[in-house]
Formats: sequence, C-alpha cells, structure tokens
Amino acid sequence: MSEPLFRVQNLKVRLGRQMIYDGFNADLPARGVTGIIGPNGCGKSTLLRCLAGVLSPLSGEVLLAGQTVNALPPQERARRLAFLPQEPASLPDMTVEGLVAKGRTPWRRAFMPLSAGDRAAMARAMEATDLAGLEQRRLADLSGGQRQRVWLAMALAQETPVILLDEPTSYLDLPHQLRLLHLLRGLAQDHGRQVVMVLHDLTLAARFCDHILGLNAGRMVCEGPPEQAVTPASVAALYGLRAEVRPDPVFGRPVVYPLE
Repeated sequence: MSEPLFRVQNLKVRLGRQMIYDGFNADLPARGVTGIIGPNGCGKSTLLRCLAGVLSPLSGEVLLAGQTVNALPPQERARRLAFLPQEPASLPDMTVEGLVAKGRTPWRRAFMPLSAGDRAAMARAMEATDLAGLEQRRLADLSGGQRQRVWLAMALAQETPVILLDEPTSYLDLPHQLRLLHLLRGLAQDHGRQVVMVLHDLTLAARFCDHILGLNAGRMVCEGPPEQAVTPASVAALYGLRAEVRPDPVFGRPVVYPLE
C-alpha cells in the first residue's frame, strides 16, 4: 500500500473559544480525487486550511509526502500545492488576466516579466475554465460564477502537483460545475495531480471522487471509496437525516435520496 499524500497526526485546533479538532487523525490517499463532506461547521474548511499550511495547529502535525507542511518554506509549499479558500480576497479592480497571473508567482523571479511558459500556463487555465474573451474584464464587472471561475483559473495556472479546493462549485451553474469536476478528474487520472476538495453535494461527491472523508463535530464519521463511505448509516450520522442510498443507473455511484 502506497504512502498517503497527507498524514494528519493528533491534530489539535482551536478557533476562538471553540475546539475544532482534539487529537484528530487521518490519511488522505496519494492518488486520485478526495472529497471532504459533512454539515456546516463540522471542520471541513479548517482541515483544508491545515492541509494547506495556512493554519497552524495547537499541536499535532500535517505531513505532505512525509514532510511537515508548516515547516516548508513558503515558496516551496506554493510550488507543491495550490489552495483556493471558500471566500477568496476581494480584488474588484484587478483584471481576469492579472489575477490568473498571480498563480505563476511561485515560479517567477522577483520583478521579472511573465515568460512564454507563464503565459502558456495561464492560457491553459483560462481555456479550461471557459474564460476566453474575458481577459481584460475587471473582477467587479463579473458575475459571482464568473469570478469563481477566475479564482479557479488562478489555482490551475499555478500548476502544482496538489490542488486543494474549498467548495469550488459554489456560484457555478450546473454545466460549469460538471465541466470543472470533469476537469479535476482528468487532472488526477491523466496527469497524476492529486485533488482534495470540500463538497456539499453528496451525489456529485460520490460520482467524481475516488475517496471520501465524512466529518462531523471534528471527528471522522466515514471514509473510503464512495460505495463504502456514502450509506444510509453515514448520512444519518453526518446530517441527522434518514435517507436511501442507491447506485446510479448510469454511473453506478451512490445517489442519496433523503426521506425527511
């Protein structure tokens, strides 16, 4: 069995007066797409921030391929993983192209212009996120869904082996949700990239993820392939809902049917 991509060991995290994690342990696989699911406030985003190294735990550690994430120099960490938070900073006057260019920062020398390789990476990211023709538009002039796609393009332009995404389908209409999730699966399957993302839609998580972690109140409720992790018992433990779970007739992945 291969070593995990991330190993979370005895993690203890407090936000304000609330203890989010107290001795939490988890292994995230080294291949494919991992989805993190669970109710609001259960610690999904906090865990992702710890994986990204932007939040330091009180104790315990997060290992990325055997190295402590928080101990990595910032530039090296930015070359190894891209992180898109749930609510990125507001930069209304920046253009689409200008923001996507920020994704190339870890690979550029200070004060040097964009190289041909940088521009090629940006073009690939903007094409993948359907931003053609919007390069010179200001973020303030875009819809919420368009802005989300610009931030996604910035993360993709970083071209890191690991991509961490917090609710990447927020604000996206259904066609763009599916396009993004197919893109992420393709990056994992065809290009060896590792993707970890927080998702709220259980059906989409089950369809597009290879491995699922289910969290509630800072503890692991379920984990494993979708067929093992998404069950009536886990839905009840995660959300307090009675539900039937049946295989999708087209893809064979679990679909959740809430009963109340």
